[in-house]
Amino acid sequence: MSEPVSQARRALNQTPADRLVSGVGDVLGRSYGITDVELYQVDYRLAELLPLGDGEPIDSPGHPAWRAFDHQSPILTDGNGWFPVTMRGERRGVLCLSPVPDDPDVLAALAEIATALAHEVAAVSAGTDVYRAARRSQRLTLAAEMQWDLLPGRSRIRPSFSLAGQLEPAYTVRGDSFDWSDDGERLWLATINGTGEGVAASLLTSLATHALRNARRAGLSLADQAALADQAIYDLYRGEQHLSALLMELDLRSGTMAVVDAGSPRLVLLRGGEVTEQPLEAQFPLGMFEATDYHEQKFPLERDDRLFVVSDGVLEATGQHMRYGGTALDRFLRRTGPMAPLDAVRSLIGDLRAFVAGDLVDDAVVVCLDWYGPQP
Repeated sequence: MSEPVSQARRALNQTPADRLVSGVGDVLGRSYGITDVELYQVDYRLAELLPLGDGEPIDSPGHPAWRAFDHQSPILTDGNGWFPVTMRGERRGVLCLSPVPDDPDVLAALAEIATALAHEVAAVSAGTDVYRAARRSQRLTLAAEMQWDLLPGRSRIRPSFSLAGQLEPAYTVRGDSFDWSDDGERLWLATINGTGEGVAASLLTSLATHALRNARRAGLSLADQAALADQAIYDLYRGEQHLSALLMELDLRSGTMAVVDAGSPRLVLLRGGEVTEQPLEAQFPLGMFEATDYHEQKFPLERDDRLFVVSDGVLEATGQHMRYGGTALDRFLRRTGPMAPLDAVRSLIGDLRAFVAGDLVDDAVVVCLDWYGPQP
């Protein structure tokens, strides 16, 4: 590790949480003569890169900032350097530096510093609103604030898989959500198709998510996780409120997928360029009846399989008297093959907005999972 990188890491550890960018900027000025430092964070819609400071939002897809964000590699143009601010696959934005010399060693060091910044922003965000507040282009509704704070992240990468998800309409989403966790041997993924309006919908989804996490962290099987969440919702709402969920557990050593379909969103498999709906055994939504007995079904994944989970807000979206969940969805999913999961999710949402000619009315959740195969 070079001395400037070490100094930048120390500065990030020692600088107050709200001053991370200026703290690392001091190191970059002394080490490389860099005078301008700005962090651009991607907004909740994945549509704009918003400055932490006084700069202008960047929404042009061809801009160097977006090229660095999309390709996850540094971009150097006219002395300005754009560096991905990403941690473990979670893309937070880009770091803009100027002037930056065209020196491979310097570029590599600056890329490493941008990654360190991503880790530190993630670490301090629970204790300051500076970074969350700066990455919204409009005010979130209370329900949406609750939903976004509930998420584990928006993307995740490990050697054996890559994963991404998105909620829409991002600034007013109510009940749709997703959750995931992995321990190196298994990946758990829950996609929730919520019901209701406003805060009531977000409260129901929050209860389900925390109940599923509680059961998962207690080491319960996937079916028992569903049963515990089902009972928690029923105990509170007595069947008057319930929600659909798809629970998945992927064995990272074998590629075997276990699934509990509790009135779930649609699960679509992209394999070898062909799109097929994965047949699932429908079971009751969570909270509909007391003491529902759930059970798992299993199927194997093949190397380079891609799975999409899409909720009713995607399937039922209507444009020009047609449903997006028909041929339009399948046709677009085939086109996502070369894209990384986050790019595929973002592109699908963009295609959906174009299909309905505006923002979505109903909640929608899209999750994309790539399986690369067991790793040694």
